[in-house]
Amino acid sequence: MKTRIIRWLAPLGPGLLGLLLVAGCATVPETGRRQVMLVSGAQATQLGLSSFEQMKKEQPISKNAAANALVQKVGQRIAAVAPLPNAQWEFVVFESKEANAFCLPGGKVGVYTGILPITRDEAGLAAVIGHEVAHAVAQHGAERMSQEILRQTGGELLAAGLSGSDPRTQALVSLAYGVGTQVGAILPYSRLHESEADEMGLFYMARAGYDPQAAVEFWQRFSEYNQQAGGGGPSFLSTHPVDSVRIRQLQQLMPRAREEYLKATGAAR
Repeated sequence: MKTRIIRWLAPLGPGLLGLLLVAGCATVPETGRRQVMLVSGAQATQLGLSSFEQMKKEQPISKNAAANALVQKVGQRIAAVAPLPNAQWEFVVFESKEANAFCLPGGKVGVYTGILPITRDEAGLAAVIGHEVAHAVAQHGAERMSQEILRQTGGELLAAGLSGSDPRTQALVSLAYGVGTQVGAILPYSRLHESEADEMGLFYMARAGYDPQAAVEFWQRFSEYNQQAGGGGPSFLSTHPVDSVRIRQLQQLMPRAREEYLKATGAAR
C-alpha cells in the first residue's frame, strides 16, 4: 500500500514526497487509526502550553468556586485514566457565554461557563471533558498541523507547476485546489477527529466511573441547544458530525462502554 501511494504522489514533486518519506507515524489509542505526523508531539505540546498561558492572560477566569471545584474533580478523574505520558494536566474554567470546551496539546483543558447549564451534572461534564482529553491523547492538534503543512506544500508545488500558464488558469486552479482540499480533506478529517474523540472520551468517562449513558443524554441536550441557537447547515461543510449522527454512533458504542463502566465501578450487571 505504501509503495503504491508513493508512486502516485511522485508527480507532485520531490518536496511533498520528501515530507511523506520522513514523516513519523503514530497510532491512535482505542481506535488503532494510523496517522502521518510531520509535527512532533513535543512541538505541539510546547505550542499548546504557550497558547494556554496566553489565553489565561487574555480571557477572564471564572471565580465561581462550585464550578471550579466540579471541573477540577471531573478533570482529575478523567486524566487518571487517559494514557498521555508526560501530560501537564491543568483544568481552567473561563467566564464566557460560549457553550464550548477545549483541550490543547499537552493536557491544558479549558471549560467555558456557557456549557455548564447543558452538562447539568458531574456525569454530563465528564462526557465533555472526556471528549476534550481524547483530542490530546489522540494528538489531533499535531495531526491537524501536519495536514496543513501538506496542504500548503501541495499548493506551492501546484503553483510552481502552473507558473507558465495563463494567469486566469492559475487563479481558477488555485481556487479549485483551495476549495477541494477544504471540503474534500480538511473538513472530513475534522469530523473524523470529533467522532474519534467521542468514542475515546466515552470510554474514558466509563473507566473513570461515570455512567456512559450520560454522554448520549448530554449530546441530546446539546442538539436541542444547537437548534434553538439556529445551528445547522450542510453536513459536508461542517467541522463536526451532525448531532443525530454522533448520538447514534455513541449509542452503538454503548455496550462496550457499559462493560468498561461495570469493570470500573464493580456494579452488578
